[in-house]
Amino acid sequence: MTAAPDDPAGERADAARNRARLLEAAGWLVAERGAEHVTMHEVAQMARVGKGTLFRRFGDRNGLLLALLNDVEAEFHETYTFGPLRWGRGRRRVGRQVPSERRLTSHYGEAFRHHVQSLLREAGVVGDHTMLAHALLAFVDLETLDHLRKDNQVTTARLQSTWTDLVRRVTDAGER
Repeated sequence: MTAAPDDPAGERADAARNRARLLEAAGWLVAERGAEHVTMHEVAQMARVGKGTLFRRFGDRNGLLLALLNDVEAEFHETYTFGPLRWGRGRRRVGRQVPSERRLTSHYGEAFRHHVQSLLREAGVVGDHTMLAHALLAFVDLETLDHLRKDNQVTTARLQSTWTDLVRRVTDAGER
């Protein structure tokens, strides 16, 4: 697998400290008030760095939120690969604030799709593993879940049951 975005290896020590402070400040603010209410000014102020440093590092607010999401996705990647989940309160909401086209092409988003493709291959599923992975993961897309929950009043239990049924059907069909 390729290196994660913003990999601190080879980074100057002060730049690495600033990055960590900025992400910690952003994570705390998101957890406290939600990503939609966090400004770049507040993040820079809380991290005790200049706004120029923040903008040079992350480009814009979406870049900052995507970097924070990458950290959450890195934790998720480690969890589904190695062990128990360690997400902090509020950090799961970050994904809803990053535009879907950036979220879908994030480093860990792509790694997760590749992982699902590998699982389909290992399960003996016959078919286009790339498209099947996209189809399966479309079911758990944040906007789709929000729509199903809010507009259709679909319960979490029903979503889980349907997801399990969908995965079973896809994997059972490949074994025939």
